[in-house]
Amino acid sequence: MSLNVIEFEDIPSTNTKAKELAIDCDYWTIVVAKKQTDGHGTKNKNWFSPQGGLYFSIIMPPANINDLRIMTMLSAFAVAIAIKNNFALEPMIKLPNDVYINGRKFCGILTENIVKGDKISSVIGIGINTNICNFPSDISNTATSIANELKVIIDNRKIMEEIIENIRLYFNEIKK
Repeated sequence: MSLNVIEFEDIPSTNTKAKELAIDCDYWTIVVAKKQTDGHGTKNKNWFSPQGGLYFSIIMPPANINDLRIMTMLSAFAVAIAIKNNFALEPMIKLPNDVYINGRKFCGILTENIVKGDKISSVIGIGINTNICNFPSDISNTATSIANELKVIIDNRKIMEEIIENIRLYFNEIKK
C-alpha cells in the first residue's frame, strides 16, 4: 500500500494540522508526528503524547456517513483488530472512542468534520501508546502501552499502515 504521509518530529496536534491541510491535500493523506505538544481527545481532554507513541490523523474522503460516531467506532475496531492480529492481545473497545488492554486505556480516537464548500469530509485522529513505558502520576493507574504489556518494542509504521488499511476497507464497505 502506498501512503501519502506527511511526517513531523513534533507538532501541537496531528488532527489540527490535518484539518489545516485538508483543503490542499489528497484524501487518505496521513499526518503523523513522533510527539504532540497539545494532543487532545473528545471534550478537549489532554492526550499524553511523548516520543515513542503513535500519533496520526487521516484526511478522509467525503462520505454518506453523517454520524461521526460510526467512523470513530470503525476506527476503534480497526485498531483493535490490528493489535489482536499482531500481538495476540485482546483489546476491548469502550464506545465510542477508546481502546483498552487489560482494563487500561492505550488508544484514543478523535473524529472531526471539515467543511469544504458544499462537501463535508472528516479527519480521524488516532493516538496509541505503543512504546511509552512511563506515564504521569495522574494517569499511571489507568493508562498502559503495548510495550508495557508485552515488554517488546513496537514498529509504529507497520502498525499504522495496517490500521489505515483496515479503516480503508471498512470505509469502502459502508460507502457502498
